[in-house]
Amino acid sequence: MDILVVGGGGREHAVIKALKKSRRAGKIYALPGNGGIAADAECVPVKATDIDGILSFARAKKVDFAVVTPDDPLVLGCVDALESVGVPCFGPNKAAAIIEGSKVFSKELMKKYNIPTAASETFTNAEDAMRYLEGAAFPAVIKADGLALGKGVVIANTLEEGKAAVKEIMCDKVFGASGNSILIEEFLTGPEVSVLSFTDGKIVVPMLSSMDHKRAGDGDTGLNTGGMGTIAPNPYYTEEVARECMEKIFRPTIEAMAREGRPFKGCLYFGLMLTPNGPKVIEYNCRFGDPETQVVLPLLKSDLLEIMLAVRGGVLREDMVRFEDGAACCVVLASAGYPKHYDAGYPITMPTVGPGEEIYVAGAKLRGEELVTAGGRVLGAVATAKTLRRAIERAYELADNIHFENAYKRSDIGSRALAALEE
Repeated sequence: MDILVVGGGGREHAVIKALKKSRRAGKIYALPGNGGIAADAECVPVKATDIDGILSFARAKKVDFAVVTPDDPLVLGCVDALESVGVPCFGPNKAAAIIEGSKVFSKELMKKYNIPTAASETFTNAEDAMRYLEGAAFPAVIKADGLALGKGVVIANTLEEGKAAVKEIMCDKVFGASGNSILIEEFLTGPEVSVLSFTDGKIVVPMLSSMDHKRAGDGDTGLNTGGMGTIAPNPYYTEEVARECMEKIFRPTIEAMAREGRPFKGCLYFGLMLTPNGPKVIEYNCRFGDPETQVVLPLLKSDLLEIMLAVRGGVLREDMVRFEDGAACCVVLASAGYPKHYDAGYPITMPTVGPGEEIYVAGAKLRGEELVTAGGRVLGAVATAKTLRRAIERAYELADNIHFENAYKRSDIGSRALAALEE
């Protein structure tokens, strides 16, 4: 089968490498892909949000299957468009992708179906939001309703910070129309867990849990980023917690979407907080997480393409999804200055990867035959091992052998997870 993968980051590189292992995989195209992905797929310079361009390419090449991974094209209806011209897809349609496309929608869904989440209020008027904050408890969480490249969430520690966030989002429109509505939520505490899941709209099959590291600096300091590293599985996500999440969150969410006439088929990401009052949903994503995918897929024992075909066909079974024993760690190498200003265009030198190692390229391009930096997060060094400690050690050994000017990485990816294992 010839496969089209929409997207061009480290997540897409991980998906493509996993798809290549399938006995049924033929030629793989990446739209737009990147300089590193070019080693594993044919990259085509069509933006992930150029729905017409994607359709034209899919028809011209007569692709057999498409995998739409980023949030923007999913929310724009890329899956609907491809399916309408006879290209079967992995990914939710536009009606289901709203679960990430609108935080107000997802919050109202959880309230309606009693899915545990933070208490919140919705506002469409800045003055009303400011007035509400005057009586609110702090810290408070302020979220833009729509997509904001993972940056539309502010944790306000004081009334002044809260009002400044409302002004930026609703008045200054720093996230554009995504800030027309906002949520003000209670601040939850506890370990965070990411759980990706496959669902065909009827059953939900969770993948391995993972732990993201969002802050730019060691010790979870500095600005929020798209993710500076991940480990899997997450030690806080015990069998008991998993059972509670399935009963109170995962299955009820899939059933709620079906009842709302928006059956969800694809990968549904559950961002969870394990609070003193039990697991609660922080956010839903309508696709594979980044960089969670980079530690989950290397441990997948099953054929990813077969799973995706079963999801699309509505015939998913639990026994189709199997993972290796062991653990994985991803250390992100970024350009100094990320997530703010950074310089790019520096040559990258990479080692040969050994067994249980992968380098997933996120922000790089080819300049002639040379791979050079072209993004904030440049790549992820990934290793798997029997134990989490060894996976972390191997990932750092691999990362230390990757070089480009102005590279920086956190030195403590997985340290919190190791501490939890020793508690």
